[in-house]
This record gives sequence, C-alpha cells and structure tokens, in this order.
Amino acid sequence: MDRKKDSPDQRTLGDPGSPAFRVDRYPFYLLNRAVSRYNIILAPKLRAIGLDIPSWRVLMVLSEKSPRSIGQIAEASVINLSTMMRIVQRMSDVGLITSAPSQHDARVTEVFLTEGGTAKLAEARTVTSPVYAKLIEGFSEPDFNDLIGLLNRLHDNLFQIEAE
Repeated sequence: MDRKKDSPDQRTLGDPGSPAFRVDRYPFYLLNRAVSRYNIILAPKLRAIGLDIPSWRVLMVLSEKSPRSIGQIAEASVINLSTMMRIVQRMSDVGLITSAPSQHDARVTEVFLTEGGTAKLAEARTVTSPVYAKLIEGFSEPDFNDLIGLLNRLHDNLFQIEAE
C-alpha cells in the first residue's frame, strides 16, 4: 500500500486525546459501526429461523467444543456472565442445549449442544454464510489474513492493558 509522506498519521487522528481527533479514524468507532451493521443484517435472518444473535453465538461456540462451562461460553461469545446464564436457561428450555454440573467441579455448570441445537446451527449457517460471503467480497486472501492478524493484535494489546 502506497502512503503519501505528507499525509497525517492516522494513529494521531484516531487518538481521542489529540486535538486532531476524528471519529472516523477511531478504531473502536469503526469496529462498533461494522459489528452493528452486521448485527442489523443478521438479526432478521436469524429471527426467521427462531434464533437471536446471542443464541447463535452460543451455538457457534459450542460447535467448536462441547461441553464448555458457562463462563467459557460467555468469554468466547463476548457476553457478560449474568446475561449468559439467562441465555443458557432460555436455550435449554427450547432444547438447543442441556446443562449439568461438571463432574470435576460441582460449582461449574457445563453446557452441551443437543441434536436440536446442532440442527438449528445448520439452519443458521445456511442463512449467515451468504452474508459472510458478501462481506468479504473484494478482500484478497493476504488482505483478509492481515485483517484477522491486526484485530488479534489489537485484542492482545487490550488484554495487556487490562492485566496492568
């Protein structure tokens, strides 16, 4: 990518402490804008098959590894624990998941994907995959890999700040 030597440093423009700050250069505004638009597009598609976005996230997380503790699901789904407990109860009530105390630690509740949950996830994948395909249009493989790497680096930096 060619950068002009006289163009302003985008990092300065994105710094909320800078007098040159511009909201359209602030990474968290841009991330929230993208996630919000994505959710606006996905919500009606998921609702049409009887799911909401948090439940879809839970199904996606459990499809990678089941069982998981409620805390692990909350962390992977980026949903706070108390909200996740309500989501798990709601999903359990409709048969998408089951839960039970851990055999290793009775204080921990493990969540399991059911056959119904697996079937509902297959439906969700069918309606969400075309959206994903459209949203990555125009990204080369190296560009997409760079995007994923940069987002992970941003997350790692935030994790380090949080740990301080």
